[in-house]
Amino acid sequence: MRIGLDLRLHAYAPGGISRYARNLAQALARQVPPETLTFIPHRRESDPLAIPGARCYRAWTPPHHRLERYALGAEIFPLRLDVLHSTDFIPPAWGARRFVITVHDLNFLHYPQYLTADARRYYNAQIAWAVARADAILADSRATRRDLEHLLHVPPEQVTVAHLAADAVFRPLDAAAVEPVLRRYGLEPGYLLFVGTWEPRKNLPGLLEALAHLHAAGEQRHLVIAGRPGWLYDEIFARVQSLRLDPWVHFIERVPLEALVALYNGALLLAMPSFYEGFGLPALEAMQCGTPVVVADRASLPEVVGEAGLCVDPEDVAALAAACRQLAEDAALRHRLRAAGLARARRFTWAATAEKTLAVCKRVLA
Repeated sequence: MRIGLDLRLHAYAPGGISRYARNLAQALARQVPPETLTFIPHRRESDPLAIPGARCYRAWTPPHHRLERYALGAEIFPLRLDVLHSTDFIPPAWGARRFVITVHDLNFLHYPQYLTADARRYYNAQIAWAVARADAILADSRATRRDLEHLLHVPPEQVTVAHLAADAVFRPLDAAAVEPVLRRYGLEPGYLLFVGTWEPRKNLPGLLEALAHLHAAGEQRHLVIAGRPGWLYDEIFARVQSLRLDPWVHFIERVPLEALVALYNGALLLAMPSFYEGFGLPALEAMQCGTPVVVADRASLPEVVGEAGLCVDPEDVAALAAACRQLAEDAALRHRLRAAGLARARRFTWAATAEKTLAVCKRVLA
C-alpha cells in the first residue's frame, strides 16, 4: 500500500490545517512502514517534513490554485499512489487509485458573509466537487459530519470522525520558563488570550466588547490576540480604537511555537467566542497547558471542551464578559477547570487520529 499525504499548505499558511497534516504524517509513520508513505510538500517549503524511509515529492502546484485539481493530478501520477489523502479537502481529478479527503469545516456555507467574494466563489465551486470525488471523507468533529450530511447530503457512512490532537509541545510550564517570553512581548501574567486567524467568524469584535464590559466593571485586564491576519479584519482594529482599548490590546503575529506555549501558560484564560469552528484546536492546546477556556456554545467547541470549560452564547457579550470575570475572581473554579482540562486533553491523541485515518485508507482499497 502506497499512501500519499498532501502537505503543500504548510509552505503558504503554517497554521492549524498544515500542523494537522504534519502531525498526522508523523503519527502515521509510527503505525506503518515509513516506506509506504509519500509526503507531498510544495517546492517553496523551507522546512519539509523528513522521516527516514518515507518518500518526499516536492510539488510545483500551489494549494488553492484554480487549476489545482488537474495540475496536481498530472504531477503525482508517476508516483503510482494507492491512496492520496488530501488534508485540506480538495483532491485532484486523477493521479491515484483512491482519494480520501479531510473536511475541517463548512464555515463558508454557514456564514458566506464572513468571506471575501473571491473566497466564496472558490470554496463554493470546490466543496461539492470534492465530496463527490472522494472515496471517503474524514471530518474533524461530529459537528462537521452533521454539516456534511445536512448541507451537502453526504451519506453518513461515507464520513468518519477523526478528532484532532494538540502537539506534544503544549504543556504546563513553570513561571521561570514563562517569564522571559512575556517580558519579550511586554506582558504580565493574567491576561486574556485569543489564538487564531483574525477574521469575522472568530468574533473578535465581540471579544473586544466583552473586554470593555470587564473594564467598566472594574476588572481591568489586557487582551493578547495571537495569530495572523485573515480577511475582512479591518473592523477589529477599528473596534479597538472606538472602545479606547489601544493600551490594553496586544496583537502578536506569527508567534513561534515555543513562545505560544508560554503565552498559553501566562494567560488567565483562553477566550474562543467563535461563531463557528470545525474543531477549535486552540481550546485543546490551552487545556493541555492547564489554562482554563471560555468558548462559544456553537458547532464543535462544546464537543471538544466538554465539561472542562465554560460555554457561552457568542452573541451575548455580557455573558462572555461574566464568564471571564467569574474565572478571574474564583480561584477554586480556575483550579477545577485546570485539572479537568488537562484530563480531557489526554483523551485526544495523534495516534488515535492516525489509526482512524489508516483504517479509512485500508477500507477504500478493500
